[in-house]
Amino acid sequence: MEEERRVVKINHGYVRRLAPTAEQAAALDIQGHAARAMWNLLHEWWTWGGGRDRRPTLKQADEAIRQARKDIPWLADLPAQAARQVLKTYVRAWRNCWEGRACAPEFKARLRSRMSVDVPQGRDLAITRLSRRVGQVRIPKAGVVRFRSSGPIPGVGREPGRTTGGRLVKDALGWHIVFRTEVEVGTPAQHQGPAVGIDRGVNVALALSDGNDQHHGPWLRPKEAERLLRLERKAARQKRARNPFERTSNRLHRTYDQIAGLRARAKRRRYDWQHKTTTTIAGRCGIVAVEELRVENMTRSARGAIAEPGRNVRQKAGLNRVMLNEAHARTVELLAYKLAERGGQLLKVPAAYTSQTCSTCGHRDPRSRHGVVFTCTSCGHLDHADTNAALNILNAAGLGRVRTWSPAPVGCEASTTRRAA
Repeated sequence: MEEERRVVKINHGYVRRLAPTAEQAAALDIQGHAARAMWNLLHEWWTWGGGRDRRPTLKQADEAIRQARKDIPWLADLPAQAARQVLKTYVRAWRNCWEGRACAPEFKARLRSRMSVDVPQGRDLAITRLSRRVGQVRIPKAGVVRFRSSGPIPGVGREPGRTTGGRLVKDALGWHIVFRTEVEVGTPAQHQGPAVGIDRGVNVALALSDGNDQHHGPWLRPKEAERLLRLERKAARQKRARNPFERTSNRLHRTYDQIAGLRARAKRRRYDWQHKTTTTIAGRCGIVAVEELRVENMTRSARGAIAEPGRNVRQKAGLNRVMLNEAHARTVELLAYKLAERGGQLLKVPAAYTSQTCSTCGHRDPRSRHGVVFTCTSCGHLDHADTNAALNILNAAGLGRVRTWSPAPVGCEASTTRRAA
């Protein structure tokens, strides 16, 4: 008898690019600056006096925000619900800090922070699809704004679910809106797909143990890459011409904006490839095993100290840029929730020696690795180095032909006993 499937709520965010008019874009900019100023004023008022035990209550903070919107006219340009949401976000940031999940909230600089405005009530958005590619949404104090509709949104039209709110975010390419949605579905049945190990690398983006490697080309086209290099050199010349204590010129700001636009375009293409690739893998595979990589430690600078300077600093810096450009951590995050929604499972195994061990006989020798080629010094097994590592990851999870690791905590060296899975 099959177990009764209980209903669960799945929350997702759908990003759409807005197409505001000049007046609407100016209104959104005013709201974004007002939200940032509200955060900074709240931070200054909240931390005044010092000490966790001397923090004001939520009621006092809400009354202070109401009074500030009356005393400072331009703060009233921010909708009341959005101002209240700034307070909720700020308090949540402090709770995350106290519970050890994040650092303490900080002052938001004008040029180093991304403008964002919250629309906490989904019913205020009034989302409508005008055509296959165009939709419109109502934004408080900005009016009806059109957006590019690149797919269905739960709660819009005949799509099941509901829209619980939204968030306006501005990057180098303009204003976007993130729709927060909620869909009720039954618990998924267990995925019957095969198990696969994935090795994330630089030469091969995602090397799978079954041979279905996932590749991608450059995120920027050749002409775009040339333009980015030209703009970076231009920014370096403009920065050298400026005195150390002189204000940044408008020309340098304009160059920085152009560089940010190209990098944002590359980032968007990378996210698109990651979403499509992880969706394909999650739909085909039931269990996915990956390495527990600490990307922050792997991409640490090799500069060293004055007393002990590092070696090959520029080469390591180039490798760090390439690794960060792959965004390996985000790939795992996407795989985790997509597998869970389809009844699959994501397993993480220790990353030690996966590239030095033979996936066939279990022999470990650093000399077996020759660039992208792996040749075992014991049994003579020949394979691509990334494919061999992916097979080792699958074996380490106990799902392959040979298990070359015994279960061990992540980050600790495990034994190399060979036994059947």
